[in-house]
Amino acid sequence: MLGPVILAASRSDRMRRLISAAPVTKQVVDRFIPGETVDEILPIVRELTDNGLELTMDVVGEDITTPEQAEAARDAYLELIDRLKPLELGPRAEMSVKLSMFGQALPGGHELALANVRPVVETAAEIGTTVTLDAEDHTTLDSMFAIHEELRNDFPGTGCVIQAYLFRTEEDARRLAAAGSRVRLVKGAYKEPAEVAYQQKHEIDKAYVRILRTLMEGEGYPMIGSHDPRLIAIAQELARTAGRKLDEYEFQMLYGIRGDEHVRLAAEGHRMRVYTAYGTDWYGYFMRRLAEKPANLRFFARSMITKG
Repeated sequence: MLGPVILAASRSDRMRRLISAAPVTKQVVDRFIPGETVDEILPIVRELTDNGLELTMDVVGEDITTPEQAEAARDAYLELIDRLKPLELGPRAEMSVKLSMFGQALPGGHELALANVRPVVETAAEIGTTVTLDAEDHTTLDSMFAIHEELRNDFPGTGCVIQAYLFRTEEDARRLAAAGSRVRLVKGAYKEPAEVAYQQKHEIDKAYVRILRTLMEGEGYPMIGSHDPRLIAIAQELARTAGRKLDEYEFQMLYGIRGDEHVRLAAEGHRMRVYTAYGTDWYGYFMRRLAEKPANLRFFARSMITKG
């Protein structure tokens, strides 16, 4: 399987230098990451929302080694929110944050991440939107869920992400499927050991459906993070069976992947939110997109051959 190999490469400084230096890389990266600055991303925000789509916005960058870098990540989100305010989009443009960017892996990281993410959540609430805490590798999740619970005391719309390939997630989903919760379900994009995670695609898909049924039958707000046509169809059927209206759940897909499907679902009346990343530290995010879907890797390899 190529996925684990690519994920290992995402942590390699040598591969980072090699891929970053390839002439074609920027062209391919732009497919998934449409800008490096707020000025570059705001036209994308306008374009997507004008087409009836919603966004969850991610400032990329996870290799945080100092508290000062964590504070800079916080400030980057605060700048984004400040620039979104005049657009008056409210919940149509929310934020996604990785707590590793806010210092979670540093000494005293749990408290540091909470201190840095709180002003982002507070400021997002001031413009009528919210924040979702992205899931990272399994060793970080207890801290993430604790921060999520703490933030929800004051900002109950704060969302979180759960990953279908982890064994623990079915129990997490039962706990989280409560009134007022917002939960994004994804398959999972980190290399995890067999002791904690399913390794085969068919096992992950079956777990995804079981967990999604729990969320749909619960009292929270499910966010279906998938590009898989079969899982999207199953999600629609589970929503109908649970008696959910179209505004009682949403689909989420990555910018640059299945754009026609984004528009189709929105045209059918579904809430369709596009996960839109931007920033200069794009390498780890980009490599996980390649690992998640073989078609993405083929697209990159084909571009390297024809344009490099």
